[in-house]
Amino acid sequence: MPTKRKIAIVDDHKLFATALAELVSQNENYEIFGIYHNGEDMKNKLRHSPTLPDLILMDVNMPKMNGKESTEWLKNNLPKIKVLALSMNNSENDIIAMLRAGAKGYILKDVTPDELHDAMICILENGYYNNELSSKAMHQMILGKPDILAQLKDRELELLNHVCSEMTYKEIAEIMNLSPKTVDGYREELFQKLHVKSRIGLVLFAIKNNLIII
Repeated sequence: MPTKRKIAIVDDHKLFATALAELVSQNENYEIFGIYHNGEDMKNKLRHSPTLPDLILMDVNMPKMNGKESTEWLKNNLPKIKVLALSMNNSENDIIAMLRAGAKGYILKDVTPDELHDAMICILENGYYNNELSSKAMHQMILGKPDILAQLKDRELELLNHVCSEMTYKEIAEIMNLSPKTVDGYREELFQKLHVKSRIGLVLFAIKNNLIII
């Protein structure tokens, strides 16, 4: 019988965390490793645990240690644990912040059970999850290919690094001493070359291919 993947949940809303644990445990491939009500609770218990979860479903907004701080702590101390961020907020800045902190994917709490399962299995098997990963071409790109990197110009690489920050495109244009229209042109070129459709796709590519310091 295959070994079940161990899943932990970090969320300060106890009712939601309990319901999520029940949903996850209905899948025969998973078992609930533990439920923690904030990042501090998670840190205190995991750093003394003889065993560790394979994946943590991480709430983004929590007291004491929020999702970003908790994910950064895991990346620095227990890097083998993968993180899937869960939030009610689809703010682009929040998504980028969580990905930079080390999360392997970001989904909203109102997704269907099927999408949650898809995100979990994609992270456990392939390392990252984003809606764009549904296409085979995007999946292969995320794994990294030298010929794709070779196509990128210096200015495109510079823009790619900046889009992984919290700056707006207007602010990026100012720091690159370019017009917003020129930055838009570079962005569209990156979308075409990397086969992505959003800023989040660019961030995932940059992180996976070690093009930024995170």
